Amino acid sequence: MKKKLGSLILAVTLIMSLALVGCGDKKTVTENETKTADKKVKVGFIYVGPVGDEGWTYSHDVGRKGLEKELGVETLYKESVKEDLAEVEKTCEDMINQGANVIVGTSFGFMDGMVASAAKHPEVKYLHASGNKTSENMSNYFGRIYQARYLSGIVAGMKTKTNKIGYVAAFAMPEVTRGINAFTLGVQSVKPEAIVKVKWTNTWYDPAKEKEAGKALIAEGVDVITQHQDTAGPLQAAEDAGISAIGYNTDMQAKAPKAYMTSPVWNWTPYYVEQVKAIQAGTWKSGSYWEGLESGIVALAPLTAVAPTGAKEAVEKAKAAILSGENKIFVGPIMDQSGAVKVAKDKVMTDKELLEFNWFVKGVEGKL
Repeated sequence: MKKKLGSLILAVTLIMSLALVGCGDKKTVTENETKTADKKVKVGFIYVGPVGDEGWTYSHDVGRKGLEKELGVETLYKESVKEDLAEVEKTCEDMINQGANVIVGTSFGFMDGMVASAAKHPEVKYLHASGNKTSENMSNYFGRIYQARYLSGIVAGMKTKTNKIGYVAAFAMPEVTRGINAFTLGVQSVKPEAIVKVKWTNTWYDPAKEKEAGKALIAEGVDVITQHQDTAGPLQAAEDAGISAIGYNTDMQAKAPKAYMTSPVWNWTPYYVEQVKAIQAGTWKSGSYWEGLESGIVALAPLTAVAPTGAKEAVEKAKAAILSGENKIFVGPIMDQSGAVKVAKDKVMTDKELLEFNWFVKGVEGKL
């Protein structure tokens, strides 16, 4: 009897011990989750240009301010950082020394410096715009701005009378090439015979040089100008010449009110808020982000009175087709500048192909 009673007591004791261990584990997990959720986040932003450029850097700084407003996190930033590995790595180090545990780099050329810094600081999270490298603590992000560029091409195609449209472009890289091609396909959807003439500046931010490139295109007979630049220089060249223009990054109407029709624009706040929330919650994982019109990250700014009659309706119809998946933009047949078929009929280009774009579609005049 004593043996049975002793066995019973031992069994009860074991059950209670296991229950207590289980309770202890649950309490520990809860405390760790709370600790992660309450972790103070400080975000450092690295910019390639000045925040007052009214373009790319300005759009990211609006996103930074939106992050502060929505989540109350502390941020810091540095403007006009050179796209140099050592310079970027040093900037990351300076920000980490100031308490930053999240680093946001907003230019393609920052990639290698951020990769090097991320390897040294596994405790810090890194977000890199427009790049193609990731690691356990580094993500890359961008938006399908080519969708908005396609829509802006419709506006340009409906506006041109000479069937010559100018495009002031930054660097001959896939991101810029993809945008030129999407814009041209948008133009051709309403004006098949129109051509798009490209001038390279090899700059992101150089107001004078970008304006001069716009002037050079105007001298070649274009009557609409668009751009992949961070300044309003090309728009101002158009305004001075009395022709129409399309901006980029932000609504640039105030910079050239007589010429400006619209802009493909960025809204970075939702992305930054989403990422920081995940970091605070302890659920963040590195990856590649590339969303489009449906996310609100990219959009076409409201059309002004300078835009052609009927453009608003045409844009809304095309936008609906993109959102529904009916219009995938880069679907064959698509020919290159020589007239050779690069994308077969009904074939949709893959994301990998889009991210590696190194050729121009038929109708583009320019060299890569």
